[in-house]
Amino acid sequence: MIAKEAPRNCLTRLLARREQPSALKKSHPPMKSPKQIVAQISPLIFSLVAVFSFTNTGGAAQPVPAPPGKWEKDITAFESGEAASPTPKNAIVFVGSSSIRKWTSLATDFPHHQVINRGFGGSLLSDSVHFLDRLVLKHEPRFIVVYAGGNDINANKTPEDVFANFKALVGKVREKQPSTPIAYISIAGNPKRWSQVEQVIEANRLIEAYTKANPGLIFIDVFHQMLGADGMPKSGIFSSDNLHMNEEGYKLWTGIIAPYLPSPDKP
Repeated sequence: MIAKEAPRNCLTRLLARREQPSALKKSHPPMKSPKQIVAQISPLIFSLVAVFSFTNTGGAAQPVPAPPGKWEKDITAFESGEAASPTPKNAIVFVGSSSIRKWTSLATDFPHHQVINRGFGGSLLSDSVHFLDRLVLKHEPRFIVVYAGGNDINANKTPEDVFANFKALVGKVREKQPSTPIAYISIAGNPKRWSQVEQVIEANRLIEAYTKANPGLIFIDVFHQMLGADGMPKSGIFSSDNLHMNEEGYKLWTGIIAPYLPSPDKP
């Protein structure tokens, strides 16, 4: 005969069971703070914004922002020089990378034109866009000549990136000077970066097509005229670094560019 358990002992045992954590009870992770939630979803939001930007522009690459402080010293040097010796309005402004900066004979190569040299460092085309107001538009130029893009390709930017930044530059000029002609000097091939020539050719193709489809834009092809009969960069027109031009290279550019410039404004 089975003895009946005392009611008090039974009640005690039941209460003890209720106090023990159940093995079947599901555990829940601790709640995340708002900061943790933002950190988790930020990459997704960034990706969605990038996709929207790409599709909203018909698939065109967007201009790559320039680091604001990188060239500040160079830009400030220009401004200090202008304060000491003001530059003329209605001149031709050459802007871009080191091939413009190193063109120290620019004024003597075009003696019948008022020219302003605003080449700086080993800059990208996006840098020219970023500093366009301070470098170019403040001078109210009658004609703008741009050479940049090769450093972009060398920095692993795509031809589409270069093209997008050229369009951004044009748009920025058009906001303030709707009718000012803009001439783009094609990216030149050079011995040092010849492995990048396919990207250079594609960037040039995109920009040339755009200039032909839009009034007030000019494409100046120096690429092909800097090649020899063998299809390689001509010897004798580059400096010892095989990247920048020497005096002969700039003489070649002068002859190519001169016919595209507006009428002389100096005797």
